[in-house]
Amino acid sequence: MKNIIKSLIITGAFALTSCETSLDKINENPNDQASIDPKSLLTFVSQDAFQVNGENMYASRMMIGIDGENVYQYMKWNDASFEVYTKGLLNTVKMMQEAERINNKNYTAIGKFFRAYYFFNLSLKFGGIPYSQAIKGESGITQPQYDSQEAVMSGILTELKEANDLINSNDKIEGDIVYKGDATKWKKLINSFRLKILISLSKKTTVGNYNIATEFASIVGSQPLMTSITDNGELKFADAADSRYSMFNNSSYGSSLYMADYFINFFKNRQDPRLFTFAAQTTSAKEAGKPITDFTGYNGGNPVSSYSDNAALVAAKNISKVNDRFYKDPTNEPSSVLSYSELEFILAEAAARGWISGSAKTHYDNAVKASFTFYQTYVKNPNLYFSGFDVNQYLTTPLVVYNNSAPLADQLERIMTQKYMTMFHQAQWTSYYDYLRTGYPNYPLPTGTSAPFRFRYPQSEYNYNSANLKASLATQYGGNDQINSKPWWLQ
Repeated sequence: MKNIIKSLIITGAFALTSCETSLDKINENPNDQASIDPKSLLTFVSQDAFQVNGENMYASRMMIGIDGENVYQYMKWNDASFEVYTKGLLNTVKMMQEAERINNKNYTAIGKFFRAYYFFNLSLKFGGIPYSQAIKGESGITQPQYDSQEAVMSGILTELKEANDLINSNDKIEGDIVYKGDATKWKKLINSFRLKILISLSKKTTVGNYNIATEFASIVGSQPLMTSITDNGELKFADAADSRYSMFNNSSYGSSLYMADYFINFFKNRQDPRLFTFAAQTTSAKEAGKPITDFTGYNGGNPVSSYSDNAALVAAKNISKVNDRFYKDPTNEPSSVLSYSELEFILAEAAARGWISGSAKTHYDNAVKASFTFYQTYVKNPNLYFSGFDVNQYLTTPLVVYNNSAPLADQLERIMTQKYMTMFHQAQWTSYYDYLRTGYPNYPLPTGTSAPFRFRYPQSEYNYNSANLKASLATQYGGNDQINSKPWWLQ
């Protein structure tokens, strides 16, 4: 399958290049098929989209490095890549084209979901991006114009609405490594993801023709949503080539990556046993023979201190590494783009804001319980960590209990803190974006440094699409492509 995908990527690259020579004739290979079954493309796109991203762990104050100054840890990053256009999005569009050829609406619907997923993350990363003219090299558009961030967000909400209307139980979904061909579960994910986009726009009242709160309530009131962790939009890993956990055998995890004290202390202060699944005991705790479930045996490094200061903690045997299951277990836990737990936190926030009726506490409690169920289900030997633990009792403790009558700021702090505590190696940059949007939890930052709002556009765009990029920069950021320029969704 790798060769198939490489061929498609190369074909897409040709399509994005202007050339007078008839490349289709020169490169015609009688041994190659003129088309490919969309099931193969669905497998590839799912594997690409659902992978674990470790960079956000630094920015979200969950992990630290001690072998040099990590730009994400110290909030000093610069540009990011547009690679997703020529990989995930190109293959998604190709899958949709092949779906049309065989008249299978489900692949088209799932393609719309993945388009929304990719464009959503691209836009949060940069701001305005090529959207309406993107991935149209075969139509002769080799230098696509940029759409505003509002237009992108409105457009992907419409695509997801269309996906919800298209998905059905009549057309087969082969090659589905996420839901094994279950169209109902895809429908739940599609609608739940619509809510994720809308809650991310909480600083706005409208996006395009959508009233954000009204659209949110309409979806909740009329569409199927996730109801348990079995509906999670997640990728389960297998001990086989190209199917193993994203961080399996990652040498950095075994040598220079450690836990941040900011993240660890949330669990220690709440006596929360999920900590034991994320972190390893300090060397001194192991040597002292402390039980794995002794919270005093865990300590992190300060994410705003110099890496040399944190290296001193290593020498003192007083810092926890990342739990070795993240790089030694080829299957490990699934990786989600949206989980049932996250959805319940989204619903809790919407209820707290008054967008929907019902109890924010109920959704919050459901979210926390779902997180514990997830780890008790997927972490190997869960009794080592959770024996004797009662989640209902946990939900009554002072730092955890939810109060529907508290001021909105206090409710948001409680929701975002617990949501943050579920995001270790999950949902990619969600925690960081929640912090930018709500201010919770309150990340520690290096002195004189503010949290970046975005990434700079890639150099390739300056080289090959400069006029359209500069026009977009003038509209968005006064012509300045800086990481501290505030995009539309945060204004």
